[in-house]
Amino acid sequence: MPDYPALAARLRALTDGEHDEIALMATLACEIHHSDARFDWTGFYRVTEPGVLRIGPYQGGHGCLVIPFSRGVCGAAARSGQVQLVPDVDAFPGHIACASSTRSELVLPVHDGAGRLLGVLDIDSDQPDAFTDDDARALEAILAEVFAQSRGTASAGGGATDAASGVA
Repeated sequence: MPDYPALAARLRALTDGEHDEIALMATLACEIHHSDARFDWTGFYRVTEPGVLRIGPYQGGHGCLVIPFSRGVCGAAARSGQVQLVPDVDAFPGHIACASSTRSELVLPVHDGAGRLLGVLDIDSDQPDAFTDDDARALEAILAEVFAQSRGTASAGGGATDAASGVA
């Protein structure tokens, strides 16, 4: 398990004063991915239009390019606004297999300081049941802190949406 307080401090130092969502996502994807061997794929899917997620900054192999809110674990997190902790992706109805190696998944909604849904952070593991509630809580806190400073720069072309309605 990562040393989440140290990870949060490192991310705080790296992102201090940065407001660009893409820059923040790229920095978090890199740092989170390299913080734990369980993390096989770590990245963001951004809300680019109502009800649609598109791949953003990530670490690992290729990911799906587009995920509708109506499909998969990422779509469920975006649609519901709830963290999705999936110990066995094969048991998740409608799971989208972007990589055949994925066995478990943790997906967290990402909001800006105004509460607008920017996208989701998707962490995949090639190990079954790899994630815990402690992982989810620690990462939620990191996301809330880092993206509170975001100014909606990535959403200028129709990005951020209201999580409940999926409407920009």
